[in-house]
Amino acid sequence: MRSSNPVFSRRGFSRDNGYAGFGQQPQAGGPAGATQTQQGNPYGGQQAPAGNPYATNPYAQQDVQYGAPQAPVTTAGRMTMDDVVMRTATTLGTLVVTAALAWALLPVDDANISKSYGIAIGAGLIAMVLGLVQAFKRKASPALILTYAALEGVFLGVVSSVVDNRIASGAAMQAVLGTMAVFIGVLVAYKAGWIRVNRRFYGFVMAAAMGFLLLTAVNLLFAVIGGGDGLGFRSGGLGIVFGIVGILLGACFLALDFKQVEDGIAYGAPKEEAWLAAFGLTMTLVWIYMEFLRLIAIFSGND
Repeated sequence: MRSSNPVFSRRGFSRDNGYAGFGQQPQAGGPAGATQTQQGNPYGGQQAPAGNPYATNPYAQQDVQYGAPQAPVTTAGRMTMDDVVMRTATTLGTLVVTAALAWALLPVDDANISKSYGIAIGAGLIAMVLGLVQAFKRKASPALILTYAALEGVFLGVVSSVVDNRIASGAAMQAVLGTMAVFIGVLVAYKAGWIRVNRRFYGFVMAAAMGFLLLTAVNLLFAVIGGGDGLGFRSGGLGIVFGIVGILLGACFLALDFKQVEDGIAYGAPKEEAWLAAFGLTMTLVWIYMEFLRLIAIFSGND
């Protein structure tokens, strides 16, 4: 299956034979003895294991044509969980550093808030463009991903400062803690098997995400035309419900991303794919953080 993040959607990370079908049988006309995982592996050379994706046994692979054991498959240059963790830490670290600098160097008092907002919006728009460029590139570009993270950090730093200093004191830290709680909770639930990522799960999440984004766009359109909050999806009781749905969708996206990382490791994806994993996870965590920040602002406004 494909991830909600476009950076994974072209890679074919799936032990379910790709997004076209989960648990399909081997296609007719395929090589005799070729399993579903062999046919679905986009990287080839290393068979995806049945069950535990980490328990690879390259010595057990059989030559499809002759039935003889193949030479041991080297794991050099293959993506590992350590690679994903390190790249994700680097990307998020860059984002946090630039967010902290933007918070400290771009004041949001009445005299400077317009200038700070302008810089934040400019950085956010450039980050969005860079994110789209990387999403459609065939290979990961670490420089592009880190630049995206740095600019996204500037945007988040200013927005967080505005909410924290002008709307709800301590909102940024609360949003960070909420994001961390969702990440850990989804990771534990995924590894424990409480969340099963399959075709039905993917279809539900994507349908919900498209509906969420469509309502967001409609609300923005009405806000531009009529002013205020448009249809009310960003304030009041309806805004709270909408924010909770956004966080739940972010949690579902995390489960999809964990599935893609797991499949990439199982397939022996190239090491540079770890940067794409870091990029996708960063986008999802930013989504969740922003929804938490908005929810906290709404609750503070209702006090």
